[in-house]
Amino acid sequence: MNNRLFYLLFNFALAASILFWLNMFRKGNPAPSVPPGQATAVTMYHAEGCECCVRWADYLEKHGFRVEKVKVPDLQVVKNEKGVPNELSSCHTAVIGNYVVEGHVPAEDIRRLLTDQPEAIGLSVPGMPASSPGMDMPSNRPWYTVLFDGEKSLVYNTHR
Repeated sequence: MNNRLFYLLFNFALAASILFWLNMFRKGNPAPSVPPGQATAVTMYHAEGCECCVRWADYLEKHGFRVEKVKVPDLQVVKNEKGVPNELSSCHTAVIGNYVVEGHVPAEDIRRLLTDQPEAIGLSVPGMPASSPGMDMPSNRPWYTVLFDGEKSLVYNTHR
């Protein structure tokens, strides 16, 4: 009887462990299929050698966007031209339609922005949160997407 209980508990622990690790390395929901001519155009400005910026662009492409990557010698010039406040700054600045997207903003927030079309300059994920798209490091700390308009900013979405 002890052997049966041992094997039962062992198999349960093994199954739980496998499910845990599969969930840890899961890439999320599969990207929606978007016909090539219908992908939303994104221009992303970034500094030389910033790999997380490239990973964010790859993430967006997997989620139906078409990203043009533009390396610039002084990213702060772009941020100033686009109206990104210093406190909302991150490692790259993108332009999508009439909006600025600063940092590692998730595709779902960008789609919502483009659908709702609020009067704003754009969205930002300030800093570089560990579990944001393109950073892809496990973390259980919450982080925020912020909508900003040049005078004020407000939390647009909360992520974990």
